[in-house]
Amino acid sequence: MDVPLWLALIAIGYLGIKLIRPPWWLVAVLLLGGYLLADSLLAPAIDTAIQ
Repeated sequence: MDVPLWLALIAIGYLGIKLIRPPWWLVAVLLLGGYLLADSLLAPAIDTAIQ
């Protein structure tokens, strides 16, 4: 199943906020970091590890 990255980030962020109640700055840092990491040179290695 192919899910767009932006949709996955929104869903993970929403669930994280609802379930864990972390500070907003931490959510923003994790989402931005995940987005930047997905577009980096490490993306193929991460993709291989996930699948």
